[in-house]
Amino acid sequence: MSIPLFEKYRPKRFAEIKGQDNAISKLKAFSYAFAKGYSKKKAILFHGPAGVGKTTLAHALAGELDYEIFELNASDLRNRKKLDEVLKPSSEQKSLFSKSKIILIDEVDGVTATEYGGLSELLVLIEKSKFPIVITCNDIWQQKFSLLRKRVELVALKDLSYENVLDIISEIAKKEQKHIDIEMLKNIAIKSKGDIRAAINDLQSIINTEVGEIGLESIDTRERVEDIFNALKRIFKQKTNKEIIETYDNVEMEIDQIALWLEKNIPQEYQGEELLKAFEAMSKADIFKGRIYRQQHWRFLVYQNFFLTAGISAASKNKSLAFTKYERPTRILKIWMANQKNIRKKSIAEKFATFTHTSKKRAMRDFFLIALILNQKAAKQLDLSEQEEEFLIDYRGAIKVANNLNKLTLNKGI
Repeated sequence: MSIPLFEKYRPKRFAEIKGQDNAISKLKAFSYAFAKGYSKKKAILFHGPAGVGKTTLAHALAGELDYEIFELNASDLRNRKKLDEVLKPSSEQKSLFSKSKIILIDEVDGVTATEYGGLSELLVLIEKSKFPIVITCNDIWQQKFSLLRKRVELVALKDLSYENVLDIISEIAKKEQKHIDIEMLKNIAIKSKGDIRAAINDLQSIINTEVGEIGLESIDTRERVEDIFNALKRIFKQKTNKEIIETYDNVEMEIDQIALWLEKNIPQEYQGEELLKAFEAMSKADIFKGRIYRQQHWRFLVYQNFFLTAGISAASKNKSLAFTKYERPTRILKIWMANQKNIRKKSIAEKFATFTHTSKKRAMRDFFLIALILNQKAAKQLDLSEQEEEFLIDYRGAIKVANNLNKLTLNKGI
């Protein structure tokens, strides 16, 4: 069986990686600081869209340092017991054949909130590990990762440019001694949307297909999950066009959260008259939001989305191409997230009170104990929603993390 081209030509050194100079620089600094004992964080986390080289960076670091790499896919770590059985020994034992080792926890998105113990145990293992840990994640801004974000050094990876993708696949085609029409290669690069893994897989499908059996139209345009940073870049940096209203279609975030991100970052991009126009668009979007809630006219979502995309984008005719560091709306977003948590907490308490014939006030007062005793069977009896079950898991996980960290602090004599 032939090796997939993506694995066959995976870069083994930093010099072979294209388009991620900033991430490489931060990874070098992290590994050096860790080796010298200067690093405040024991783990570095790469986040960004699929296929941009998150896992490859970890393998390249191992190649540069001559380290063994112990790789885990987080989706295989279904619970606290498996994390303890598999990851804990690897984090404490020395490498047998290399200078040292790197622990790679790939696709940590796979540890879901319903897998009790996974994330909380991972946080404790990060604190205890004697080796640097590299974690990869597509969307680090999910609520369940709030504690993890504080314990690791975050590094965002950007989509590869069209030129980078074209260079890479052209070089691979040359090494494979395959003559692929340049227009075909350009089409692959464009439709990959910065996903180098997808581009190489498309190239392999063409190489494995008889000449004349495949055309440009055979390569489908992919719908990729897009992070909020890339969405903001499209709104603020790209020329306003009819496709701009589709900007948030692939962003896995509620429209109210997106609005908070926009509110925080509009002043970073616009000044004067442009700033006024952008906030006018936001105010009109808020008017339609109010009509949706009051009148339950959900068709108004179209207008809310229009003002939050084309409305804000059109506020500036002369787009600035200078780099802008977008910021999370920490204070406002915390309030919004706290409100969401309180809604779920209150809902669970009310269901528990009804089921046990106690007062809602007492259920809220004793919620700490209720959260600890509610198992999956009890959750089904209360008819808890998926979101409410996830809230319970996060709540119990936060309690466990706090307890474990307190134990660590006491053991260190702090």
